[in-house]
Amino acid sequence: MANFFRTILRQRPTNLLIKRWETTEKRVIVHDPFDNKPKKNKESYLQVIKIFEGRDQRRRGHVEFIYAALGRMKEFGVHRDLEVYKALIEVLPKGKFIPTNIFQAEFMHYPKQQQCAVDLLEQMENNGVMPDIEMEQMLLNTYGRRGIPLRKYWRMMYWMPKFKNLSPWFLPDKLPDDTLELAKLAIQRITSVDPDTKISIWQTEEIEAALDKTWVVSGQSRLQQLLLAKQPIDEPLVIKGPYNVYLRDQNVTYFTLLGKIRDEEKDNTDWDDVSKIEKPIGIPGFIGKTTLPSIKCTVHEQDDGTVLAICATGSSSRDSLLSWIRLLEKHDNPVLANVPVIFTLIAPATDISLLEKHPTVQDDDNIDRAG
Repeated sequence: MANFFRTILRQRPTNLLIKRWETTEKRVIVHDPFDNKPKKNKESYLQVIKIFEGRDQRRRGHVEFIYAALGRMKEFGVHRDLEVYKALIEVLPKGKFIPTNIFQAEFMHYPKQQQCAVDLLEQMENNGVMPDIEMEQMLLNTYGRRGIPLRKYWRMMYWMPKFKNLSPWFLPDKLPDDTLELAKLAIQRITSVDPDTKISIWQTEEIEAALDKTWVVSGQSRLQQLLLAKQPIDEPLVIKGPYNVYLRDQNVTYFTLLGKIRDEEKDNTDWDDVSKIEKPIGIPGFIGKTTLPSIKCTVHEQDDGTVLAICATGSSSRDSLLSWIRLLEKHDNPVLANVPVIFTLIAPATDISLLEKHPTVQDDDNIDRAG
């Protein structure tokens, strides 16, 4: 009888533990406060933060909440808003994480909470958001002067102002949503090597045979027009691309029109011979006229070819590029009517029907497959 009761007492704690574990597991519910918001904007995002702050005075689960909020920033469109990052830092309890002695300061007092603030600052840095003086005071009140998040803030304030305006190509704080405006900014950046470049915006509807109704942003200078006019008629021009240029996190695709490189002239003049000194001819050309130098020294003449024009289209299709060539011919480039053009990009075969109406534009299937 004694052995029977001893067996029951030994098994009872195990059974109770299993029942408590099963009961606890059934009561676990994962709740995401950002899911039930019908409008994904800044106001609803800040509203969720205010609800969390007012729910519990001790702010239990604040680290998990901040990590969940950081992951939803792009969905709500607030990943570049400094006010939202300040609101997330305000969620952290004040005064509790400040180290009180040298050992706590050196051994990372409350490491989980400090790492959470460092990750928040790093996400700000990745998105190009520069903190301000108010954020320094908020971090000072939360982690103290010896906290690692404050050191991260000081490094950001040292380096980010140096790199903010370092690029010579200015971009607005908020990039336009219109792809046409982005293409204009991209072509202006690419063609800035020649200040004489003219940016033109055309519509493919100007070409009657155009199938793809879209816009074309083209960049060409007077020197490039002169280089195009000097191209041999029997040598084909090549459209290369697509290439990518990035405006922050926005990607713009562009194409280049390449021609043949000019042959360098051989000069056998003995510059040490002073018996025949000619009168200096002065500066070649005059104001209002563009002339080519006798040697290959223009910025458009590269090792792989001469860049004659650059463009970006709304669809990046072969039909839009064919319309670009016709528009170049229409606007002060009549030589394109007699010079063949080769495409080096992959495009559907249905566009080949356009080539029958314009026999001067040739298509190389081998190049298409290799592109």
